[in-house]
Amino acid sequence: VSLIQSNYTGMGSGMVPQGLGFVLHNRGQLFSMVEGSSNVYAPGKRPFQTIIPAFITKDGHPFMSFGVMGGAMQPQGHVQIMINIVDFGMDVQAAGDAARWYHYDDNEPTGEIMINGGTLSLEKSFSEQIQMELRKREHKLDYAKGNFGGYQAIMKTESGVYHAASEMRKDGQAVGY
Repeated sequence: VSLIQSNYTGMGSGMVPQGLGFVLHNRGQLFSMVEGSSNVYAPGKRPFQTIIPAFITKDGHPFMSFGVMGGAMQPQGHVQIMINIVDFGMDVQAAGDAARWYHYDDNEPTGEIMINGGTLSLEKSFSEQIQMELRKREHKLDYAKGNFGGYQAIMKTESGVYHAASEMRKDGQAVGY
């Protein structure tokens, strides 16, 4: 079983169904009321959202279930996890612990248009050599804390053994029996 719990912002909608003890999300906040917008509110439509748990197969068999929480960081985080596992051969925990980047202030599916090329936020553990190369290529860098997602994963090896990982940046744990 793998789960991504998300209320979208803060305490979600702030509404708790009577007797159930959980808060409803507020993903509908991403609807637009501007006619012609791709996210305009309409019957039968769903708002843009970023709840994107991943399930990967390898040679037609289950390989890995994972997710990276964090709004616009989610698709960027998913790519970084897969690069770490497929291209760099990292194990499931090391793939999540590796330094991450986050690009923001760019075009958004909700309609915002990038005006300055955006900003690339790096975790401080990126080498100075990598940072210098990015600056040489005219990337605008910053070193914000905290918006690098939250990762959880379950991987099945070819021998049938399960490995699990939990994000070092947030509370969580991987358990099994």
